[in-house]
Amino acid sequence: MNTEAPIPFPQSSRFAEEVFFDRKELGLILRLYGQMVAAGEWRDYAISALCDLAVFSVFRRTAEYPLYRIEKRPKLRARQGLYAVVGMDGRVLRRGADLAQVLKVLERRLIGPVD
Repeated sequence: MNTEAPIPFPQSSRFAEEVFFDRKELGLILRLYGQMVAAGEWRDYAISALCDLAVFSVFRRTAEYPLYRIEKRPKLRARQGLYAVVGMDGRVLRRGADLAQVLKVLERRLIGPVD
């Protein structure tokens, strides 16, 4: 009988470098996404996990540029804030440390005049 120690699975350094949204953050984002889909404003989304940021992109139609990008950049935590909402033209609409407060800029777009 052989009593050697088991060989561990190799640890991928790729996952240690990438930035992801956690469950609470995704819950806040998907709640807003569901409201906007129900209102007929948004139709599709994409999630990207890159080495320095995580991006949740929102589309009106599948084959076009994103209307908004919700970004998480851990390197900006101490300076400008961890989260940002970026418009289609690349302008930062809102930035901050609290995701719920940052997403309010998009919730205001849901409230509009009634015809």
